[in-house]
Amino acid sequence: MSNNAIEVDHVSMMFNINSEGVDNAKEYVVKAAKKQLHFSRFWALKDVSFSVKKGDRMGIMGFNGAGKSTLLKTIAGVLKPTIGSVKTEGKIAPLIELSAGFDSNYSGRENIFLYAATMGFSRKFIEEKFDEIIEFSELGKFIDAPLKSYSSGMKSRLGFAIATSVKPEVLILDEVLSVGDAAFREKSEKRIEGMMGNGVTVLYVSHSTASVEKICNKAIILTQGQLVANGEADEVCELYRQMIKQK
Repeated sequence: MSNNAIEVDHVSMMFNINSEGVDNAKEYVVKAAKKQLHFSRFWALKDVSFSVKKGDRMGIMGFNGAGKSTLLKTIAGVLKPTIGSVKTEGKIAPLIELSAGFDSNYSGRENIFLYAATMGFSRKFIEEKFDEIIEFSELGKFIDAPLKSYSSGMKSRLGFAIATSVKPEVLILDEVLSVGDAAFREKSEKRIEGMMGNGVTVLYVSHSTASVEKICNKAIILTQGQLVANGEADEVCELYRQMIKQK
């Protein structure tokens, strides 16, 4: 992959959408058995190609339904593209759906080890990082409370603290920095900026052009699953602002 951390090559992603209303699992099974279910095809991504060099910070922008989250999940390996391929180099920390790696019945303390294990890190390594994770997440005494008692912001802070403490080669952020108060967002941005100095590659989804311009040096825009802009962050952000005005 030469100097590239990520290569997205002619990626398309198709989903089958149930065109009939189904109220519960039982109804779904009955209709499926009777072959009464009808699906329509939905292409969330359409022939998307771009590459991200090692150490670059790529902002990903687009209106709701543009395919941003689907793209991130494809790059993270959560989804396999219907057409095309994705190549990545280095350990990836995907902060896409932060609660997906957690168990709500376990405490924050237990989830630190659970989440880190899913990322391939040893218990010994996490024990060395444990105090740093708690301090950054600002959870304090709540670290021993069950996760089901956490707000979405608390879960996001914990997930962010774990993923960024283990120093991945590629960090994927899906609107994570929009969670929490202004002080925590500023602290999160500073941590990412510090990681950039160590050559970490960042993919960052955001609707905020100011945030993208602050964090990223490159950016792309998706519209209805298609890549419509790819270039320097300031130029792409200006184009996105124009798109917002025209909407």
